[in-house]
Amino acid sequence: MKQGKSLIAFVMVLFALAIICYLGYHIFETFQEPFTTTYAYEYELNDSIEVEGLLVRQEKVLAGTQGILDVTRGEGEQVGVGQTVALVYRDDQARLAQEQQDALNMEMAQLQYAIGQGGDAASVAQVDQEILNSIAALRGATALNDYSQLEDQVMDMKSNVLRRAYAYGADLTSDDLVARLQELKNQYTTLQSQTYAAVTQVTAPASGTFSNLVDGYETLISLETAGSFTPSMLEELLQQPVSGAQNTAGKIITKNNWYFVAVVSKQDAERLEQEKKMTLRFASDFVQDIPVTLEQVGTEEQGNVVVIVSTDRYLEQTTLLRKQAGELIFDSDTGIRVPKIALRMVTNVKTDPETGETTEEQKVGIYVLTAGKAEFKVVEILAEGEDFYLVQSVDQGKKRLRTGDEVIVQATDLYDGKLLEVQS
Repeated sequence: MKQGKSLIAFVMVLFALAIICYLGYHIFETFQEPFTTTYAYEYELNDSIEVEGLLVRQEKVLAGTQGILDVTRGEGEQVGVGQTVALVYRDDQARLAQEQQDALNMEMAQLQYAIGQGGDAASVAQVDQEILNSIAALRGATALNDYSQLEDQVMDMKSNVLRRAYAYGADLTSDDLVARLQELKNQYTTLQSQTYAAVTQVTAPASGTFSNLVDGYETLISLETAGSFTPSMLEELLQQPVSGAQNTAGKIITKNNWYFVAVVSKQDAERLEQEKKMTLRFASDFVQDIPVTLEQVGTEEQGNVVVIVSTDRYLEQTTLLRKQAGELIFDSDTGIRVPKIALRMVTNVKTDPETGETTEEQKVGIYVLTAGKAEFKVVEILAEGEDFYLVQSVDQGKKRLRTGDEVIVQATDLYDGKLLEVQS
């Protein structure tokens, strides 16, 4: 037993020595390092509350039929009442026949244009410019990751290229073009008669904004029912799995105004009622700030309430969004973020040369490392975070604090112009 106790005591002594050595090493390093720095960077500090909720719109789901669905409208596209938004093919053969009809229709339109155009230099230049414009539009949309009009843009470019080929082909006469047009018309008529009963059109029951996404929330919450939701009802809806109905052809959003419904504390709701207008910013998926107006504050339930805010902005860009987390922003400040411990107050003593009177002037600022020297820069505090200040520079010349400046966080005996030993 004595031997066991001795072994335990020996291990404990070794463990204590290891801790002492570790602490001693870091204390030594601290005294060896003359100063520590960090970089200043631009930062936005928001006076806001975090929220999670649902986007609610006035939506009409378009029922589909059995067959192969081909949506002909882009996401967020405006459609009129009675306009076609999708085609339903009975089988693959019908779909292939419809594609051939579309190709023939486009080619006939270009042939008709070519027959009515001359081959002068001005016409050639105009068509060439339209081809370049089509390519530029397609490239711009790709750079922005905006593929909502991709099919139309590709068809437009193909159309211009085909038009040029027919209008300015070296071996084609006017009679050749007329004969080719009649041949295409005959092919189109034949295909149309074959597919008349094999293709069904899905039309818009009302004018509005088209969306291809039917997620199931359309029947669970609406503009009419959202106002009666309690916090527990909305939280339950946010947690439950939801899936869209089968055999649908999308939906039409019939009202430009849309709403965001969320649960907040009673205290936050009182702040919302005071402000009335604020900014909604989603945590992901959509990066634009959305101006919103408070529409309704529900009945309190266990310290929480349901709030509804509305907007008429960015409907076309938010049709795919439903369940979202984000923040309601009352106010925001943008400045340069620096650690609190980096902020220093410097007292300057000035003597009047005529009266000999001395005055003290105190300035708040930070030291930055510039060309191996400490340089004091005066700042104004805009806002305060947990361990940082948001500041802006008072001076606008060479002494102005800039994003990327190397801020001296900790050091001893600092003064403006002090030469600092920069360790490699």
